[in-house]
Amino acid sequence: MDFQKNEVTALRIVFMGTPEFAVPSLEMLVREGYEVVTVVTQPDKPKGRGKKTAMPPVKEFAIKNNIEVLQPSKVKTPEFVNAIRDLKPDLLVTAAYGKILPQDVLDIPPYGCINVHGSLLPKYRGAAPVNWVIINGEKTSGITTMYTDAGMDTGDMLLKAEIEIPEDMTAGELYSKLAQLGAQVLKDTVKKIEDGTLQRIPQPHDQATYAPIMDKSVGCIDWSKPARAVHNLVRGTNPWPVAFTYYKGQKMKVWVTSVLNEENHNSTPGAILKAGKEGLVVACGVGMILIKEVQFESSRRMTIEEYICGHRMDEGEILGQ
Repeated sequence: MDFQKNEVTALRIVFMGTPEFAVPSLEMLVREGYEVVTVVTQPDKPKGRGKKTAMPPVKEFAIKNNIEVLQPSKVKTPEFVNAIRDLKPDLLVTAAYGKILPQDVLDIPPYGCINVHGSLLPKYRGAAPVNWVIINGEKTSGITTMYTDAGMDTGDMLLKAEIEIPEDMTAGELYSKLAQLGAQVLKDTVKKIEDGTLQRIPQPHDQATYAPIMDKSVGCIDWSKPARAVHNLVRGTNPWPVAFTYYKGQKMKVWVTSVLNEENHNSTPGAILKAGKEGLVVACGVGMILIKEVQFESSRRMTIEEYICGHRMDEGEILGQ
């Protein structure tokens, strides 16, 4: 089934999204003159060390642009379903909203629900595709717009755009690039809805991979793994939850690394082989990495050069113990 030509002059859209990733897509819809009748986002949550209640970035943008905001704690209640139905949207657009929508909501708009997903589907379905694509050492990622169904990123694919991943790119850097790319792919998708040329391509489900939600434990460095895998973990968890290890019993976050070599050696994995201004040379299961920036508890992030000005970093010490 393909979308038919839309006869209305401006689509009435309900936009559903929460983090920074979704803001460029919402901004594009407003800039292009679509009638964004309501923004649906997650409830405000405590944030930072002070645990002050903070608005989701999408809500901040909506308020600045005088768009109504709904923040339901649950999306399967009759109250929420009726609220969306009363808005009479032509189209729902979601981007990193954070909740799976029930079929009752998906059935409301005549042009369905379009999702902006941060991977090249069917690979990396799930909550954290941007992190896992880097942790797994992929060379490319991208955006897929898809027709949302009641599953976890299982709906028909619409448009795709690909982006290369340099070997030192962090998850945060990729996230920002994909957010901007997502807005452009969404723009092209909605235009095709309007002119009736949008094609729906079923996903090959046997090729699907999963990108589970991130938690702090993901960042624990296993020094027995190859240097490339350790480096990918560091950049794939930057800026959150951040890779970490232990130095003399103290938790040490590892912010920036590079791969020195990928050769076999006789050193113990995790051993500090050299400590200098350039960083810490650390042995991995295969190869060695250079740790450039770290952060100890109750301290700020700093380069190794800054840290060793006031602290010792002993060669021969085994990280992770």
